[in-house]
Amino acid sequence: MSKATKWVLDPSHSEVLFKVKHLMISTVKGEFRKIQGEVLSNGADFSQASVNLTVDASSIDTNDTGRDTHLRSADFFDVENHKEITFKGSSFNKLDESNYQLKGLLTIKGIAKEVVLDVEFGGINKDPWGNEKAGFSVTGRINRKEWGLNWNAALETGGVLVSEEVKISAEVQFVKQV
Repeated sequence: MSKATKWVLDPSHSEVLFKVKHLMISTVKGEFRKIQGEVLSNGADFSQASVNLTVDASSIDTNDTGRDTHLRSADFFDVENHKEITFKGSSFNKLDESNYQLKGLLTIKGIAKEVVLDVEFGGINKDPWGNEKAGFSVTGRINRKEWGLNWNAALETGGVLVSEEVKISAEVQFVKQV
């Protein structure tokens, strides 16, 4: 890559969300409110870009204080001992004009596993203040148990309280650095 272009995450125009089945009948969603990240690209060409994202694990918000406290505990994210969730991209491959496949290491609770995410490139545009911005939609699925997020409860009707599969989605906007 020639001189890399640095793009920094705009947290006020970005979100990292997750959804998980509850009681096997409905979906609970949540988000992480404090995120940072950067992309190094070859200008406006994002094929083979370098991608890094850091999430403050304690910033989890599911709109329920009790559930959020439990998710911060050692049963789940153990935020006292593991303050950050990180993603370090290993490849960012262009599939067509607006779609990419992003592979990388997702680290939760000190456990790093490779994940594959689908990325849709929304484009590049300038805001009213002249800042050049790039937007992406990211989706994927993980099995939370692979990262030691094992807590669950059996239901008397069969099944479990919280599914193992977690759907991840993010809407992220990056600002080009000059």
